[in-house]
Amino acid sequence: MDKKEEFRKDVRAWLGDNCPPSLCDKGVEFSAGLSLKHRNGDSKIWLERMAAKGWTAPTWPTQYGGGGLSFAENAILLKELRRINAPIPLAGMGLVMIGPTLLELGTEEQKQCHLPKITSGEVSWCQGYSEPNAGSDLANLQTKAEDKGDHFLINGSKIWTSGAMHADWMFCLVRTDFNVQKQKGISFVLFPMTDPGVTRKPIKLISGDSLFCQVFFDDVKAKKEDLVGKLNQGWTVGKRLLEFERSSIGSGSIGIGSSVGVNLVDIAQRYRGDDEGKIEDPLLRNQVVQHEMNSRSFNASTQRLMAELKTGKTPGFATSVMKYYSSEMTQKKSEMMVSILGQNGLGREGDEFNTQELAITKRWLFDKAFTIAGGSSEVQLNIIAKRILDLPV
Repeated sequence: MDKKEEFRKDVRAWLGDNCPPSLCDKGVEFSAGLSLKHRNGDSKIWLERMAAKGWTAPTWPTQYGGGGLSFAENAILLKELRRINAPIPLAGMGLVMIGPTLLELGTEEQKQCHLPKITSGEVSWCQGYSEPNAGSDLANLQTKAEDKGDHFLINGSKIWTSGAMHADWMFCLVRTDFNVQKQKGISFVLFPMTDPGVTRKPIKLISGDSLFCQVFFDDVKAKKEDLVGKLNQGWTVGKRLLEFERSSIGSGSIGIGSSVGVNLVDIAQRYRGDDEGKIEDPLLRNQVVQHEMNSRSFNASTQRLMAELKTGKTPGFATSVMKYYSSEMTQKKSEMMVSILGQNGLGREGDEFNTQELAITKRWLFDKAFTIAGGSSEVQLNIIAKRILDLPV
C-alpha cells in the first residue's frame, strides 16, 4: 500500500470514529461560520475534534494549529469528507482571508497570537474595508488612525461588514497619512470588536437576513503590535488579502457549491420532469445542461489553479477571473432554480411552501450580493483588462 492509500485509510477510519453521524444527514442545516462559543451539541463536538486534529486548517503549519498536510493529503481529506457527506468543521474570514495573509506577511508574534485561535474556532473575524463613500474606490477610505505612541486611536465607519454582529476581531484598513497619494497613506491594523468604542448596526437585506452591518468607531484602540506590514503601506497588504478572498470565492468556498445544498438537475427533474424524470421543456433542458457543462469546466479550472499552488505559487490576478465567473454563475443558478419552481418559488414564508422551496427563494435573494461582495464584477473586469490582458483602461 502506497503512502497516499495508507493516509486515505487512516483518514477514513478516523472520520468513522469521530464524525457525529447526525451531521451527515443531508437534511441537517450546518453553519461552519459559527465560532466555538456559538455552538452546542454535535456541531461543537465536531469542531473541537477536527481542531485538535489540525484539520480545520489542514494545510497550515502545525505550530499554528494547522494539520501540516500536503495539497495531495488535503485533497484526500476533502474527498473522504464528501464521501460520508460530512460538513467542513469551520469556515470564515479567519481561515480564508486574514489567516493566509498573516502566514505570508505577519510577524512571528502575530502568527503565534492569532492563528491558533482561528484554527480552534475560538475567534471569528470580520473585514473593515468598505465605507459609505469608499466602495469600489476603496483607496478613498477616510477612517483615520492617529498615532498615540503604543497604540492607534481609530475613528470613522465601515459598511457592508459581513458577520460583524458575531465577530470577535476585525482586520481593518485605516488612513494614517492624509498628506500623500491616497494609496500611500493607508495602514492595515487588527483590533478586538469588544473595544467599547465599537458600535455595530445590522443592515437588513431583501432576503430578510441581517448578515451585514455598518460599524462605527469612536476612539477605538489598536495596539502597535497589531499593525500588519509597515506604517502607511497597508494598501499592499490589503490588496494581497483581497486576492485570498477572491480565490476563496472563485474556488467555490463561497458561491456555486453552497447554494442551499440542492442539485439543479434534481430540482429540474422533480418540478419540470415527466414520470421518468426527463425534463420536458427542451429550452430548460438545454439551460440545465449548459449550466452543468459550465460548472464542470469551472471546477476543472479551479483544480488546475490549485495544482499551480502546489508549486509554491500564490494567488494572483487570475483570482479576479475565478471570482467574476463564480459570482455570475452563482446568480444564474439561483435564478434558474426559482424559475423552475414557478409559483412555488415566490414564497418568503407560509405553510404552502416546503422548507427547501423557502430556502431556494431566500438564497436567490441573498445571491444578488455576490456580484458586489469581494469586489464588484465591474471591478474584476477592470483588473482582468488591465493586469491580465494588458489593455488600456
